[in-house]
Amino acid sequence: MELGGCPGLGVARGVLSATPETRQERRTGVEEGASGPGAVRTRRFVLCLYLVGFLDLFGVSMIVPLLSLHVKSLGASPTVAGIVGSTYGILQLFSSTLVGCWSDVVGRRSSLLMCILLSALGYLMLGASTNVFLFALARVPVGIFKHTLSISRALLSDLVAEKERPLVMGQFNTASGVGFILGPMVGGFLTELDGGFHVTAIICFSVFILNAGLVWLFPWSKVKFNTTKNSLQLDKNQALSEKAQYKMQDATTVCGATPSEKMPRRPWIEVTSALWDIRSLIFCEMWDIFLVRLLMAVAVMLYYSNFVLALEERFGVRPKMTGYLISYSNALGALASFALGPVMRLYKHNLHMILLHSSLLTFMLLLLYSMAHNMGMVVFSSTLLSFSTTLGRTCITDLQLTVGGAQASGTLIGVGQSVTAVGRIIAPLLSGVVQEVSPCGPPSLGAALALVAVFIMSVKKPRYNDDRSGKLKSE
Repeated sequence: MELGGCPGLGVARGVLSATPETRQERRTGVEEGASGPGAVRTRRFVLCLYLVGFLDLFGVSMIVPLLSLHVKSLGASPTVAGIVGSTYGILQLFSSTLVGCWSDVVGRRSSLLMCILLSALGYLMLGASTNVFLFALARVPVGIFKHTLSISRALLSDLVAEKERPLVMGQFNTASGVGFILGPMVGGFLTELDGGFHVTAIICFSVFILNAGLVWLFPWSKVKFNTTKNSLQLDKNQALSEKAQYKMQDATTVCGATPSEKMPRRPWIEVTSALWDIRSLIFCEMWDIFLVRLLMAVAVMLYYSNFVLALEERFGVRPKMTGYLISYSNALGALASFALGPVMRLYKHNLHMILLHSSLLTFMLLLLYSMAHNMGMVVFSSTLLSFSTTLGRTCITDLQLTVGGAQASGTLIGVGQSVTAVGRIIAPLLSGVVQEVSPCGPPSLGAALALVAVFIMSVKKPRYNDDRSGKLKSE
């Protein structure tokens, strides 16, 4: 990808990836002692993170399907319910990047604990809500701090080697997906009880408290990480120092001071400064990755937006049977991560080609679904879509970290989540418009957007992928 002469890009790249030697020094104990006790401790830590991801989505998926029913029972009109429901997505849009960068600056442990605890508070308030105002107020802390999965993914990128990262991310998504499958079943059972929603909210709160306890008990001191507290700021100081020395020799002693000589700054100042410095990297060098992420996210959301209604209108399928099909697809999506290892070996760790081909497959399957004449074609397209979308999500996240550097993994993953939040806002609007034309309108538009993403990836064949493949082959 050409840089296009964007100003400040050298500083941004210094913030995110520093020098190759620095990045090599920050590799984890997985590479330094693959068969030693450090690798065993790291593996146990990774397994604990899988449990955190499982519990997080298990607790959330218990209560999320019940939100619309509860807010309706509080007397909210459909319009008010829609506005309250959109609050979460809007807050996530602005908070994802900030919380991700905050975790880079202050450290993963404190940020992860605070996000889990404040999210737990939000769900506790949700269970105690007796009117629409309290319901909306309870969604605020959840919308701002519900970033457990994003910080956990950033933590995984700190723990494992670059070659192992896609597979580990896929396994983490599988563990989280299992929680997302089991949660609605438990929530559906609990809601049949007297005061079922309040009981479900209390249990969700308890699951989050349990999760916080697990994170607190993690053996943090026994595991090596790629990214340490304030590493963004230290690398930023180094990059700024090098730029100053190049421009002004007389200012070397001032701008080239070591981090230990600099006065400590408040975390929010460091977060703002770090975000300002990586803007060039995001908008100049990584714009196509985030655009592809947005297009594919909207395409898949359009597919699901009217899935129940479209099957009922086109084939007379009852919502109950459609629910079974959705559960079947979710289960396959959770299992699809186990195919990442063989696929990575088949493509020789060429993530760009995997993403390109998975997006092309998604385009063809969305087109097939929109033109399906029987339920057999629908089931076939849904089955393969579970695999193509799972591979695509994992690869796009790993590409973000490869280009931007794992040094700022929290920030990059946060930006990616903000992009997805934009898709959650756009997709319902587009779906409503094209459904006026045909029930097949949303998936057809999704196929068109996926085709645009494929075109962008075909035009932008990044050089970094060839370098990455060569490095992994040499390993």
